[in-house]
Amino acid sequence: MKKILFSCLLAMGSVSLHAGITGVANVPDSVYLFSYADANGQSGLKFAWSGDRQYWTPVAGGYNYVRSDFGPWGSGKKMFRPRLVQGKADGKWHCTWEATQSGQVVAHAASSDLLKWERQSYFVPAERAQHVPAETFPVAEAKATIGGREESGYVQRVPYALIEEMQRYADHKNFRGMLYDERTEQDAVRFAGLKPVEATITVQTDQKKAISEHLIGIFFEDINYGADGGLYAELVQNRDFEYSEKDKAHQRWDHSYAWTVQGGDAAASLAIATDDPIHANNAHYAVLDVKQAGASLQNSGYDGIALKQGEKYDLSLFARVAQGSKGGKFVVRLLDEKGNEAARTTVNVSSKDWKQLKGVLKVTADVRAGVLSLEPLSAGTYHLDMVSLFPQNTFKGRKNGLRADLAQTLADLKPRFVRFPGGCVAHGDGVDNIYDWKGSIGPLEARKPLRNLWGYHQTRGLGYFEYFQFCEDIGAEPVPVLAAGVPCQNSGTCSHHSKGELGCSGQQGGVPMEEMDAYVQDVLDLIEYANGDAKKTEWGRKRAEAGHPKPFGLKYIGIGNEDLITDVFEERFTMIYNAVRAKYPDITVIGTVGPFYEGTDYDEGWKLASKLDIPMVDEHYYVAPGWLIHNQDYYDRYDRSKSKVYLGEYAAHLPGRPNNIETALAEALYLTGVERNADVVTMTSYAPLLAKEGHTQWNPDLIYFNNTEVKPTVGYYTQQMYGQNAGDEYITSTVQLNNWQDGVKKRVGVSVVKDNATGDYIVKLVNMLPVEVNSKVKLDGVTLTAPTAVKTVLTGDPKDKTARPVTSDFELTGSDFAYSMPAYSFTVIRIHQNLEKK
Repeated sequence: MKKILFSCLLAMGSVSLHAGITGVANVPDSVYLFSYADANGQSGLKFAWSGDRQYWTPVAGGYNYVRSDFGPWGSGKKMFRPRLVQGKADGKWHCTWEATQSGQVVAHAASSDLLKWERQSYFVPAERAQHVPAETFPVAEAKATIGGREESGYVQRVPYALIEEMQRYADHKNFRGMLYDERTEQDAVRFAGLKPVEATITVQTDQKKAISEHLIGIFFEDINYGADGGLYAELVQNRDFEYSEKDKAHQRWDHSYAWTVQGGDAAASLAIATDDPIHANNAHYAVLDVKQAGASLQNSGYDGIALKQGEKYDLSLFARVAQGSKGGKFVVRLLDEKGNEAARTTVNVSSKDWKQLKGVLKVTADVRAGVLSLEPLSAGTYHLDMVSLFPQNTFKGRKNGLRADLAQTLADLKPRFVRFPGGCVAHGDGVDNIYDWKGSIGPLEARKPLRNLWGYHQTRGLGYFEYFQFCEDIGAEPVPVLAAGVPCQNSGTCSHHSKGELGCSGQQGGVPMEEMDAYVQDVLDLIEYANGDAKKTEWGRKRAEAGHPKPFGLKYIGIGNEDLITDVFEERFTMIYNAVRAKYPDITVIGTVGPFYEGTDYDEGWKLASKLDIPMVDEHYYVAPGWLIHNQDYYDRYDRSKSKVYLGEYAAHLPGRPNNIETALAEALYLTGVERNADVVTMTSYAPLLAKEGHTQWNPDLIYFNNTEVKPTVGYYTQQMYGQNAGDEYITSTVQLNNWQDGVKKRVGVSVVKDNATGDYIVKLVNMLPVEVNSKVKLDGVTLTAPTAVKTVLTGDPKDKTARPVTSDFELTGSDFAYSMPAYSFTVIRIHQNLEKK
């Protein structure tokens, strides 16, 4: 029954596509076209056609031909009362609609064929005449009954050929969607009776090309608690008392979150004050009023404080004694879950002015979820701020450093670059939430905390200096990304200069033009901070003051992140791009072409890249494994003379969002095509990178963790196998199979590269079939002298979430060798160089 059902589905897709292409002979010359959207605003622009204005047939079953891009993603993007008219002057179709229920925001887009739509613009109704051709205004609203429901919309007479073209377009999209929805759970039917496949792989070593040495990297964004409570090693949560209801955290954070007073109200009380703070950027501090000894102020950390026996932890805090109090000693203890002491030290709080106090605590027992306890020995009123507990054992031993095990797990990927700090975090939830890099550097007490777009608080103790330092520590190129003067298109917060709803949802107009010169200077200052002379430049001196006199050697900078490509965006991006190109011509600027592999932002972004001659653009797409299987030639079609590509965010998504063998192998398979095109695609990074268990806003992620464990996913090992086996030269290979069914050949991937630094040849083999692929690999033109090779294999059931690669020696007897790829597997064979050319 399953086999019959699957065959029927394929037949339906084929018939639908065929019918859409061939059509029938007896058709009218012209018909009525009715354009409308669902009354609740949830649909995009839909069409129906009629020959008599009585009986209406939905075009492509009610396919949405354009959707509103105003507002946060998902249900926030709405289209009400669309008007469609063909312009007399330009011949284009112009659609205007109300982007909010109130009608206070109007949107416009144009199309030459009703299929592909140009960029959208948003404005208040009074500005309609500035944005839309005048002939679109007087269209009379009409009614039509479609599927038994009366709809409101607009009618025009069009050639029937247009209806046919619209139907073919939707049929093709739907057919491709069916292909992309292919999953391995259907393989028992799809490949019923399939025998092991025979493959001959000929590696033509005389046909090669130079490829990017920076192909595999990582992208870090503070999502899923990836920074505070994660990669950043600080153990005290809300150390600066700057948590706020404005953070919009689901925990309803306030300034005392994670802090509690022990001993009862009679012994002590906690309040928050702002008079005379340490720094204006750190305006809040704790006022601990102690009435009798025995009280304590405790911090629960991030899901508790994890401690390791025998290790040392650095304590620091700022403190002062309030007027009228004498001050005295504090006992500082680390306690386990039962209140038992694991470490202690003392500090003396006696100054009337803010003073930083430090101590070291050596832990006597492992603790999974402890607390930090500050216990004054004398009554009085104490002001406390920036209470910090750091393991001395950070990555590379850095002060204010990174959690050692997490950072090492990232380093083990051998990433050639690190993109930071976002993602949507970089351009923020509204203009006022754009990530200002200057607020993330300098002394910790002077850094400016920031509400995280993903629904929590960023201390920014992990800031731009630490990002640059981490890149240097792991030998990766830094790739900072700054907003292009516009916020994230997923924004839902009003900006300070908003025009009613127009500035309160989605991409909100951007930084006011009168403020853009200062914003552009901030971008230029970042490059100076990274590369400027420590003695001759202002920002170079600030870098040196932070402990790094030598320049970081910045080569790349991203401007924008999957933005709406609007006139507002283009104006601001162009200002920034031209300024960077003029002052720093050696810096490679990376532009953006939206969040998808197709559509308006993609098309408009590439147009802008060609117009400005942008050296590289950032592409993003999260897709089903089937998309990766059926689009291995995606970059084969790219124009080699245009911008290079940074595939900055991608991942395979299945229903339920698992990270398993199926998704990992789909990514590995796709990367064989990317590696083949690594003369165009110069960088790639999976996303997102990190997720703390119990605090995820997005799945799947590459690495999950809690306070004591790091849990790499199956997909992590795909990235690691590529990262640890990168090359700088691609060698052409041909694959001959004994079974040339489309579904079979698309699930076998091969990529061969050479690492000229070591002389090694690296053969990558992917098999997404449920049967073995018995291969014969021929290295044409190469003689192996006393060869050695290592084989790494990642394989398992497609649903397996715990599979790990296994590495072993691989015996070679010559330049031709046999290898049987296991079903559902990714194999890397690294042939160590001791080669002589024939």
